Amino acid sequence: MFEQVKNSLEKIRPALQADGGDVELVEVTDDGVVKVRLTGACGHCPMSTMTLKMGIEKALKAVIPEVKEVVSV
Repeated sequence: MFEQVKNSLEKIRPALQADGGDVELVEVTDDGVVKVRLTGACGHCPMSTMTLKMGIEKALKAVIPEVKEVVSV
């Protein structure tokens, strides 16, 4: 599942980079929790929680049903 998540994040990444941010995949746990690190402008943006849950998590769950949650570390 790690490779699936990594490939999906590559499709999301350009939108984050357009706003001066980025996302780094840290870990995918056996129980479907994806751990990421938001960097650049996304790392300290007040809307980063919204980006994480409504953007990244929603997009990953749409293509990888095994993803249960995306969390920032």
